[in-house]
Amino acid sequence: MPSLLAFAGAAGLEIAGCFAFWAWLRLGQSPLWLLPGMAALAGFAALLTVADSPFAGRAYAAYGGIYIAAALSWGWLVEGHRPDVWDIAGALICLAGMAIILFAPRAMPV
Repeated sequence: MPSLLAFAGAAGLEIAGCFAFWAWLRLGQSPLWLLPGMAALAGFAALLTVADSPFAGRAYAAYGGIYIAAALSWGWLVEGHRPDVWDIAGALICLAGMAIILFAPRAMPV
């Protein structure tokens, strides 16, 4: 479970950090938004190192499923864009992929 918590926290930080850039470039907010945005992105990167995976690529791939679900949740909760049935179906498929990548029984790496 520590990986899932790390991924959830990382997703929140990544989306918040990227949204800070979006707010600056697309919504006309102050460039000062970049300061907390960059801090959030640094926290995101640090949290990904907590994942219980011997390989960075596998951790990042599994994280992708969590990120997709979190991004759709952000869109709904922060931006007021409710996901439709296709968004939800896609997120569920991605979460299934994440679970396979993260929880599949594997032999120890050589």
